[in-house]
Amino acid sequence: MRKFLLICLAVVISLGMMAGSQVQASEEPIKFGAVNPLGDITGAQGARAMELAVEQLNEDGGILGREVELTVIDSEMSPEVGASAIDRLATVEDVDFLVGGMSSAVHMAQIPVMRRHEIITVWMGGASHEIERAVGPEADWYFHIHPWDYQQGASYAEGWKDIQAEYEEIVIEDFYLAYEEGSFGTDSYESYVEYFDMAQEGEGPYAGLMKDLGGESFQSAAVGGGDYGAMLDHAMTYDPDIFVWAGYDDDAVPMLSQAREMGFEPPILVGSPPGWPEGFADNPLSENVMLYQMWAPAINEVSPEAQEFWDDYIEKFDEEPATYFAPLGYTNIMFIAEAVEEAGTLEDEAVIEALRSIEYDSPIGRTLDISPSRIISNQGFSDQMILQYQEGQQEVLWPLELSTAEPVYPFEWDR
Repeated sequence: MRKFLLICLAVVISLGMMAGSQVQASEEPIKFGAVNPLGDITGAQGARAMELAVEQLNEDGGILGREVELTVIDSEMSPEVGASAIDRLATVEDVDFLVGGMSSAVHMAQIPVMRRHEIITVWMGGASHEIERAVGPEADWYFHIHPWDYQQGASYAEGWKDIQAEYEEIVIEDFYLAYEEGSFGTDSYESYVEYFDMAQEGEGPYAGLMKDLGGESFQSAAVGGGDYGAMLDHAMTYDPDIFVWAGYDDDAVPMLSQAREMGFEPPILVGSPPGWPEGFADNPLSENVMLYQMWAPAINEVSPEAQEFWDDYIEKFDEEPATYFAPLGYTNIMFIAEAVEEAGTLEDEAVIEALRSIEYDSPIGRTLDISPSRIISNQGFSDQMILQYQEGQQEVLWPLELSTAEPVYPFEWDR
């Protein structure tokens, strides 16, 4: 009962703005239901971006001339709450589309509920390959626009090979992955192990790149952890060419503070959380730390869609987007809206076909289109970028054609 009350009292945003004469009051609104962790910057900014998208759609006459509504429920980063939220959106709110969210562990718990209802779902988070195994190949109603962990890993290999070819002083052979002990981190590490095994046979994206691999788990500060000392000590002993940590934004400051105190200075230090703490670029700990992300503010220099989203978001919320889940949340709504307009109906089969066929120029800076992944038929983006914090900015290092700065190498703490 307590869980049910928590869900009922969760943050719910309902947008039904009557804007413009084209919106038809006589028709039922088109309803989007989202589940995001509103206490985390990724979920909070993702939800705000969804709100912005719905507001703009209604200002332009809605979808198919009908008003658009958005209901957002806070997952609280809890698998139980996240799963119950899906059930509530499907049964009580009677939504037409499901969108969201963040955290592989939460999403794994949501999949069985989604499979019961089979509402068209376009999900912007959850990188674990175990999710697509749970979804299965027959779920034509399920679309996933965030890269899977193995897709991300393959894109990083391509990026590091390009960077080594461009900058001869950079040497990357020995990898160390520190990973949070939940689904997100553990499955990321398992993907690295798979690629390492393939590389030993001269196969896969890391062939000729990864000569050795070490790793260790840690309990994320997001779930009550925050002591990384033993893991960092083992990483220092391993002495890698590149140290990567896969955790959450709550881990960034305490982990890097402890690494600095211990004098741990790997030549390349990379963070791979879904989002970074707000204002982290201004923290001295950020300087020359590299990061894996789908987007950076610097993309505004090369993408008019990114720049337009950036300006509109700041105008509405008086804050800058600090995580790629902001442009991804906006994409989450607008991609469906464009497909429904293309289909000319809310009939499932027509909308699914439209989602599979359209191309959407996203504020992420790339075009979103759908193709199969290892298991599911409807996968969107398949790669990320390599960035580096330099003088308070996230600079793009790779892809090289989008590069906004040269890498600072080797990594050293600011003294």
